[in-house]
Amino acid sequence: MVRQEPGQGGDSADGYGHLQLTTLPGWRGFVTEIPAVPQLLPEAIWSGLADDKRACYDDDRIDHHSRLLVVQTPTIRQVITSGRRLIQMNKNAHYGRCGLMVSGPARTGKTTALTQLGKTVEVIHRRRHPNSSSDIPVIYITVPPAATPKMIAMEFARFFDLPISTRSNITDIADAVCGVSTDAHVTLVAVDELHNLNTATRAGAEASDTLKYFSERIPATFVYAGISLEPTGLLSGARGEQIAGRFGMVRTGPFGQDQQWTALIAALEDSLRLHSHRSGALTRLDRYLHQRTHGMIGSLLWLVRGAAINAVLDGTEKITKKALDAVDADFTSQSPRPPAT
Repeated sequence: MVRQEPGQGGDSADGYGHLQLTTLPGWRGFVTEIPAVPQLLPEAIWSGLADDKRACYDDDRIDHHSRLLVVQTPTIRQVITSGRRLIQMNKNAHYGRCGLMVSGPARTGKTTALTQLGKTVEVIHRRRHPNSSSDIPVIYITVPPAATPKMIAMEFARFFDLPISTRSNITDIADAVCGVSTDAHVTLVAVDELHNLNTATRAGAEASDTLKYFSERIPATFVYAGISLEPTGLLSGARGEQIAGRFGMVRTGPFGQDQQWTALIAALEDSLRLHSHRSGALTRLDRYLHQRTHGMIGSLLWLVRGAAINAVLDGTEKITKKALDAVDADFTSQSPRPPAT
């Protein structure tokens, strides 16, 4: 097993690559990453910057706006609290461990909540056990489309960078994964994109059984996330009844046009680094932003990030309704909103 330090290997954290969270180096890079927040220069200094220095300054702000910040929404807080509680409940359980499912429409913050739970668990573990650098408290994998049992097992092996032979069967892979997980004191297994598991097919049902097998062999808390998991059949039938009996559910959804929505916009606005933007200009557009995004946090981030980057590129240095109109939203938020039922 290769255990690289964050930023080494194929997962670059230097701004020119992307962290692959489904690998150990990528996950560790994500956990330890603390993006620098650029400070706005005084107007006199900013206006007097040479072209090359202005370009670097603008690049730093564009990079910042491409990420913005993770807002601690009620859903994220609920997932973190529930996940940490389950870890404590499962600490001394030898079988029948409980888990958590995060389910909801696309772009409602499921992956963010799942990864923030994992990050929180790992940071706490590192703080409490500063000399346990070889520990791997969190595993993060995604379910591939049309997943088979071996594909699921290979995702675990890929996270650990285990040297798996092409001739290895699923039993060999599972034994290796479970052995490393136990030795590395894994306490949380985060499984994303669970909607890719089609239990209506034989391969999908067997892949679901493989996940259950791992949850029994690895003494850790399993947390699943996926799009609208209830209608997928994952919780129906004999297999589904067992999952439903052991897993709690946190449902994500769009924000209403209320104080939480306004607070979310205000938090995003506070993170902007634009010279001509005035505080409160974005929150005054809360109704408009709700209409544009249908209350989806992912769609809101898309709009605000895009408008902020445009504001740096075109020199306007502020976000207005006109600027937001110029940003093409994601397809979901452009579709007619379904009627309330």
